[in-house]
Amino acid sequence: MADDNAPLLEVANLRVSFPTRNGVTEAVRGVSFTLGREKLGIVGESGSGKSMTGRSILRLVPPPGRVTADRLAFRGEDLLTASPRRMRAIRGSGIAMVMQDPKYSLNPVMTVGHQIAEAYRVHSRAGAAEAKRRALEMLEAVRIRDPERVYDRYPHEVSGGMGQRIMIAMMLIPDPALLIADEPTSALDVTVQMQVLAILDDLCSQRGMGMVFVSHDLNLVASFCDRILIMYAGRVVESCRASELHAARHPYTRGLLDSLPRLDVPQGDLPVLTRDPAWLTDGAGGGVEG
Repeated sequence: MADDNAPLLEVANLRVSFPTRNGVTEAVRGVSFTLGREKLGIVGESGSGKSMTGRSILRLVPPPGRVTADRLAFRGEDLLTASPRRMRAIRGSGIAMVMQDPKYSLNPVMTVGHQIAEAYRVHSRAGAAEAKRRALEMLEAVRIRDPERVYDRYPHEVSGGMGQRIMIAMMLIPDPALLIADEPTSALDVTVQMQVLAILDDLCSQRGMGMVFVSHDLNLVASFCDRILIMYAGRVVESCRASELHAARHPYTRGLLDSLPRLDVPQGDLPVLTRDPAWLTDGAGGGVEG
């Protein structure tokens, strides 16, 4: 019997590297964390290794990229040594991933209902009628009005916000234990963004899922997640409870926070982050330039 208190995901010294003409480039450098049934935010600038960390967990890094780790385990099972067939089974039913701007991950020549039902049938061997029933239930779960009508729509016939919800429904219909959401709301306006986050929060609570939420929006992650990892140049420079982000100590994190515009406090020019080479190794030093 599985231990509910055991971590869903264990990551130790995760590294992702790519050979280039100028030598090997490390996109992820020694990332380590564990994840239980909670929402973990990973934040940082573009190119900091956030998305690559999520992809490497599912072994979706394309060749010639190379993924190594001292430990990369889901529910105690080693993902690095799992066979391709076993990884196909884990993807979806164990770990699901919502990509950036997920609407454009939908097949444009299939109705959205057919795509959601297919995701269910692949992992459950259910019949067509049962798969359609479950797909309609998932469309309703992600708060889509008139699921019967939307079921027969093609991706180009739905809005951006509805497309995001459809993709979330497709990823969650196999009932995964862990969801990796890679900036799933970045292309949405603020109102729709909050609606999608509320759906994800409710589904996590109801299903007891764990979530890795990748974003560049510090305020968003602080309000939505339980814990936060801050990444810089492929490594984690600081980790904290989301409620304690305002008290972060690392100069890179402070620089990101200080660079956020605020409407409630009049201010002049926004500070510019001064990068310290020491952050690449020991995470010390640096500051913010006014």
